[in-house]
Amino acid sequence: MALKHLAVAENVTGGLPPITGTSLVFVDDSVTIPNGLHLICPDDVDYQTRRQITVKCRQASIDAVSGSYGKDKKTMTMTIPMVLPNGRVVFNTLRLERELHPSLSAELAANINMIGAQLLTTTDVLNFWANGSLS
Repeated sequence: MALKHLAVAENVTGGLPPITGTSLVFVDDSVTIPNGLHLICPDDVDYQTRRQITVKCRQASIDAVSGSYGKDKKTMTMTIPMVLPNGRVVFNTLRLERELHPSLSAELAANINMIGAQLLTTTDVLNFWANGSLS
């Protein structure tokens, strides 16, 4: 699926690729994001707790003086609002960012993406994400 109809799985078991889970769909809500896209989960009917994703892309550019290319930059930020028992709304955030030089091959770029996914999900990092354990 394209970004404007992004589908991911939540409540996943079994690692990557997900073996089980519930499909979670995000759609473009036409909010203007410079060099990007804003997506919402239309299944979230309460605006206060609607999950959303902001996607941005800065393409690699060439320096006019030196003739060398700079890195591109791509970011995805997922915001998961939550209403606390006292009525206050807090915004839980997952931010993914990648900067690559344009001479990197597509194969190596895909490998970096897979490593990134594993840094969020493999059993080796679960204690770090759960409680900050560095061992």
